[in-house]
Amino acid sequence: MANKTKKTKQKSLATDIVSSIEAKLSEAGEASKKMKKSIEKSAEKLAKKLAKLMDKDEKQKSKPAKLAEKQAKKSKKDEAKAKKNASKSEKNAKRKANLKASEAGAITASEPTTLAPRATTARPKATPAKPVAAPKPKAPRPAAPTTSTPASSDTQPDTL
Repeated sequence: MANKTKKTKQKSLATDIVSSIEAKLSEAGEASKKMKKSIEKSAEKLAKKLAKLMDKDEKQKSKPAKLAEKQAKKSKKDEAKAKKNASKSEKNAKRKANLKASEAGAITASEPTTLAPRATTARPKATPAKPVAAPKPKAPRPAAPTTSTPASSDTQPDTL
């Protein structure tokens, strides 16, 4: 919908520009078709740029109003938060006062007990355990010489 209003603004601006230019040209003399077309094209371009500028100005003017609305909403929120926090702090203060009063009443109501000092026994200081040396891996033994027995004549040959 905004585009339609923009376009109607542009067209009305363009027609106004064209009519004013043609009025000035008519004083000087008759305008040809080419001149009229170029005037219309130029007027349309100019109207488009002018419409953009006008929209920009309108947005700039509306920004402070929107900003004021946002600030008003924010201030209302902050006030509500402050009231809420104040009521919470009052409630917590009352709770704390009641708790202190109940603790003070409980202490006076019960028998005051004195704690006897504990007898301290001398404990030997724990000495840090000495790290046990990890067993060293055994060194690889040299391979035992293997005795290979060559085929000897001690064995009886197979005869058939």
